[in-house]
Amino acid sequence: MKEFQLGEFEEIVLLTVGVLYPEAYGVALKDEIESRLKRKVSVGALQSALRRMESKGYLHSREGEPNTERGGKPKRYFTITAYGKKALDHSKDVRLALYNAIPPVALDFKFT
Repeated sequence: MKEFQLGEFEEIVLLTVGVLYPEAYGVALKDEIESRLKRKVSVGALQSALRRMESKGYLHSREGEPNTERGGKPKRYFTITAYGKKALDHSKDVRLALYNAIPPVALDFKFT
């Protein structure tokens, strides 16, 4: 199902939108990803991924109330759509199928 394939970063962003529901907006998403994955996220890459996934129908966005701290500009909040859930389910199924296909002997390590 190529139509539901997600890149690694897209998958992380989509999962994080779900984690932060209903407060998933740009800065919160960036902070959550950086905190959980211990890796830097550029605002540009995040915004590109959000726009791309919204155009694919995986995400829906809405504007919040204007905020004086942001110069009157409202935050844009994101939620996962049914199509986005299908993409996440597909990704999870593919990863689990691959993991479950690994013969136990391949992962039989002894740690000292």
